[in-house]
Amino acid sequence: MNKVILTGRITKDPELRYTPNGMATLSFSIAVDRQVRNQDGTRQADFINCVAWGQQADFMSRYVHKGNMLAIAGRIQSRSYQGQDGQTRYVTEVVVENVENMTPRDPNQAPQANFSQPQQNQYQGYNNPGYGQKPQQPANATHEEAPNSFGLDDDSDTLPWL
Repeated sequence: MNKVILTGRITKDPELRYTPNGMATLSFSIAVDRQVRNQDGTRQADFINCVAWGQQADFMSRYVHKGNMLAIAGRIQSRSYQGQDGQTRYVTEVVVENVENMTPRDPNQAPQANFSQPQQNQYQGYNNPGYGQKPQQPANATHEEAPNSFGLDDDSDTLPWL
């Protein structure tokens, strides 16, 4: 299994690029704080390279900015390529599958986007406008209470598993 989940701040505004065949790609890095502090008492961070593709890259380029706190789910990928000097370069990065913008909303800004693909976000967290609201029932819905015993006599002599 190859699954990575990271939470960190984006280090600079990402730049949207396109492959020769027209596929959108977005490369960026996030700073992930380490759990422990160093001898000086300051917290260090790891800078993790990430890449998003397609429609997700396009959406992220519009809504993600330097300093945003992101939660990323994806997979680690290693690849190599030949540099202009003929040297082989090796790259390890996280290929982003899902992203959630964890930066609290500013009431003066437009609503934040959910970057998860392939379906609409059903997350019930604080970023969801419907958080804490009860689901609406259809007007013609009837509510039948389930019987306490579901047709079973709770006398232990008649229950086969006791």
